[in-house]
Amino acid sequence: MDFPTRIPAVAMLCLLLSACGTAVQAPAPVPGPSLQERLAAVHAAAGVDDTELDVQPLRDPQVEDLREKAARALAAGQVADAAEALNQALLIVPEDPAVLQERAEVALLQGQYDRAETLARRAFDVGSKVGPLCRRHWATIEQSRLARGQAVNAASANAQIGTCTVPGLKRM
Repeated sequence: MDFPTRIPAVAMLCLLLSACGTAVQAPAPVPGPSLQERLAAVHAAAGVDDTELDVQPLRDPQVEDLREKAARALAAGQVADAAEALNQALLIVPEDPAVLQERAEVALLQGQYDRAETLARRAFDVGSKVGPLCRRHWATIEQSRLARGQAVNAASANAQIGTCTVPGLKRM
């Protein structure tokens, strides 16, 4: 075999050998609800009972602007932009349970289940242990565990949702 015919043969051999390699694959997602359905389940867990006390703190106007920017980005389907706006808000108020929860929900939409659980847990740790926000924390933890195939751990998180409700005063 002379030199000019050897080059194409070597190139073909390299192509064949490179095709034999195995590509690293991401773990297959656990079958179940879509990311949007998981988020809807979190919001549904918050409930709409108007007899419950739900305290909302005064917020820094810059943080409120960033939260609104994130909400607009989510409405437009721009999940990464929403995440960035909430990340900026967390630089200003790193221990705000509502902002932490909103960021956890965006992480859930991004399929970042470990991060969603971590943020929701942190929000629970620094926030109120009762009310709609508390239920959203636990529902986020539940959905992130379900998405990772951890049914038993998800059931324990689901059980915590009920502990977040304290009967309110009946209005006349």
